[in-house]
Amino acid sequence: MAKITTLFLCFFSWTFVFAVSSNSYLNDTIKNRKSVWFDFGTSVKNSKGTIINTALVYDPNMGYGFDFNTVSNIKMDPNSFSTKKPTYFSVKLPEGNYEVEVVMGNSEKESNITIKAESRRLMLNQLDIKKGKSVTKIFNVNIRTPKIDDNQNITLKDREKDIFDWDNKLTLEFLGEVSIQSIKITLKDNLTVVYLAGDSTVTDQDVEPWASWGQFITNYFDTNIVVANYAYSGSYLSSFKNSNRLKKILLQIKKGDYLFMEFGHNDEKIKGAGNGAWESYSNLLAEFVQAAKEKGAIPVLVTPTQRRFFNENGTLKETHGDFPAAMRAVAQKNNVALIDITKLTTELYETWGDEVSRKAFVQYPANTFPGQEKALDDNTHFNSFGANEIALCIIKGIRELDIPLKKNIKKEIPNYNPKKPNYISSWTLPMSNRFEITKPDGN
Repeated sequence: MAKITTLFLCFFSWTFVFAVSSNSYLNDTIKNRKSVWFDFGTSVKNSKGTIINTALVYDPNMGYGFDFNTVSNIKMDPNSFSTKKPTYFSVKLPEGNYEVEVVMGNSEKESNITIKAESRRLMLNQLDIKKGKSVTKIFNVNIRTPKIDDNQNITLKDREKDIFDWDNKLTLEFLGEVSIQSIKITLKDNLTVVYLAGDSTVTDQDVEPWASWGQFITNYFDTNIVVANYAYSGSYLSSFKNSNRLKKILLQIKKGDYLFMEFGHNDEKIKGAGNGAWESYSNLLAEFVQAAKEKGAIPVLVTPTQRRFFNENGTLKETHGDFPAAMRAVAQKNNVALIDITKLTTELYETWGDEVSRKAFVQYPANTFPGQEKALDDNTHFNSFGANEIALCIIKGIRELDIPLKKNIKKEIPNYNPKKPNYISSWTLPMSNRFEITKPDGN
């Protein structure tokens, strides 16, 4: 596996204490429903949390700091830290859902700030802040571990074991012209959780240039929602169940939460008696749906995204066989909400056309990324631009459903029409500074 990693360092200040020196204190603070709070800057005198006036390397014993060899990117200003390179700040936290409040801005210079959490979940997209102004933004982050109980764990793939989503800390990634004054983190039990189950087109892709809609949809919900993405590359319904991911979701999911399910790409490849769209696939979908309903949660079925294969006449080839139709039938039979992403992505790709649609996928000439000696030519997996367009298709689908979640879409998000899509020429999101040439599992 060819993997190039360049990361950066995070620092924190915990509420109601200076110079925190042990993880036990951090865990006790969270359990007592107090916030952990960090104020940054060389001139900060008064703080409700920890004052950080020098760039601190993440220390697992201390439980916070600038992470992944990015501490050298940091400049400490009088009332903030600033950086122009991708930089990471981590804090060791127990599993849970957290509200993160970030105060940004600088008295001497303008800022343009992008924030990603954990495995590149987009939380803040290129926020411009004028010199002398400060802006506060709040977003929610799900932190999880593979542990189910003392005897059971989620079965992780080898390539999942060292990604940000499954470690024991919350990691924030800062990109652009960054100035951060403070970070406050608070455990929240009252959030509505959107659980995601699916494959490589849904999962949080940990490294560039791969991306999925699950890590971009986080940017489109208000502060009452948190997304918990259990999808993984190469998964199909039975493997998702057998790896204990469904079990862990069902132990946590509560009344009013959501379970979004997109499967098909890999289920199609399972051969043999009893398998296929109208047998095992339909039966397992119905089982997942019923399990969510029994918990009082709202299941939402999502048909598989299309692959980028065109006919000579400019229409898209249908590579999923009966699987989209089978999911539609399960939705109708079980009176379940359905988002027809197969249909929406067909419209999207055909509107772009064969050549333009390549820009939404991981298709890059050799030497575009560090260590990439051969061209990347993938017709299934998205880059960040493409993943965001799919996320907008999902948002369109939610708006058209009779479910309360549509009220939690941020008011400023415009209506999306896949027949009038965006184009990569207007896509400016900063890339993370971690790359992997090996394609995700699944196709």
